[in-house]
Amino acid sequence: MSLSPAEVWKRLLDRARQELPYQTFQAWLQPTEALSMEGGTIFVGAPDQFTADWNDSKHAELLSSYAPIVLGHPLNVAFRVNEERKKRSQMDFFVSPPPTPSKPFPVQNGGSSSPPLSERYTFDLFVIGKSNELAAAAAHAVSQAPGKVYNPLFIYGDTGLGKTHLMQAVAHETLQRSPNTRITYVGTEQFMNELIGSILDRTGAEFRRRYRETDLLLIDDVHFLKGRKETTQEEFFHTFNALYEAGRQIVLTSDRPPSEIAGLEARLISRFQWGMVADISLPDFEHRVAILKQKAQLDRLELTIPDDVIHFIAEHVRSNVRELEGSIIKLLAYASLKHKDITVDVAREALRDKLRAIEGLEHETGASLTIFTIQQAVAKEWGVTVDGLRSKTRTKTLTTPRQIAMYLTRELLATQLVEIGNAFGGRDHSTVIHSLEKVQQDITQDSDLKSRINRLRNTLQTFNFRSLQRVETTRAS
Repeated sequence: MSLSPAEVWKRLLDRARQELPYQTFQAWLQPTEALSMEGGTIFVGAPDQFTADWNDSKHAELLSSYAPIVLGHPLNVAFRVNEERKKRSQMDFFVSPPPTPSKPFPVQNGGSSSPPLSERYTFDLFVIGKSNELAAAAAHAVSQAPGKVYNPLFIYGDTGLGKTHLMQAVAHETLQRSPNTRITYVGTEQFMNELIGSILDRTGAEFRRRYRETDLLLIDDVHFLKGRKETTQEEFFHTFNALYEAGRQIVLTSDRPPSEIAGLEARLISRFQWGMVADISLPDFEHRVAILKQKAQLDRLELTIPDDVIHFIAEHVRSNVRELEGSIIKLLAYASLKHKDITVDVAREALRDKLRAIEGLEHETGASLTIFTIQQAVAKEWGVTVDGLRSKTRTKTLTTPRQIAMYLTRELLATQLVEIGNAFGGRDHSTVIHSLEKVQQDITQDSDLKSRINRLRNTLQTFNFRSLQRVETTRAS
């Protein structure tokens, strides 16, 4: 008995689901459906031309290779736009999302209550990709056996990448498994303010009881401990020890790894590294598409925002998850006010300021090259932010583009080493020299990096500036 196109496609998808990363499958193949079979080819419908082209180039050959295994005979796979999908109607731009009541923590005696958990910050709603899979796996493991594995769990990364989401997801899962778990969730500033208050009010015993008798301690933004007085770090140290020795779980977040938190006592750095230190970096294109699609689905907007618009936003907004979601909100508001359907052109209009800030290369006639322009261009090319290039964070995601931006600044503007250091977060001249030498060494060994830098330089040379020598001749003098 011959199989229908839908049955054939299901068999191929079942195989692909086993072979491809989950996020790739969900973003690109899950939205497809079989259309017809003609000769030795199955035609598969995609929601838009972008998805059809992407699947044709990235997945069609792979899927065809599964055919002899799951069908017993060869079969070509071809993607085309689903014509029915093109005829879909637009929904109202603003659809009220379902209510999201906050979940309170079990009350502890003494001290102020912890802020409520967000119902959206769960593992089910956390979109996993290459940039966060280690942190997500570690957080899930912690929620299954608090205090037994990865204690403490230290998650770090730039703002808006999902650290707080994972932290709260641990709390949600723990409460679901054990509703009477005592949880304390605070920011570092609140911890310090409560400590100061307990000293003034002479309620130190109650303060210590609140933090040292909890079952799960979640502290956001521990990098704010840097440079704090000994009293604060001393109290934090003893609280950490009391919980750790009692086998209770500690989860911490920061914008940098423990070793890079300036002014933090060595004994605290050591303890923060006892368990698992996991970073979250910027999401790649496929990951950004998946994040935007989930955002649209959660807000019941999947029929309002076409897939080609989602792909447009994902391609141009690369900074962080919060920025992605903010772009959706701004687009909806703009389209509603203008009484327009959401299209790529409307998205380009609505997000023009955001896109200009990201691209950083829409210069006016007579514009001159500056350090800021170079920072913008490098940030766009490497998918980071200018603030990140200027920050003290030394993750590989930021270190490489920062060094390249310094290198291009030196080469194209002949800027003094001290000035370059000041423009990149107040770094000293020896750090700048190291960066220049590092890039010089890397481009002699990596032809792809050399081509990428040369391509970026050619773009920057459209400005009025003094063009110096090419990559091979730059020296860190």
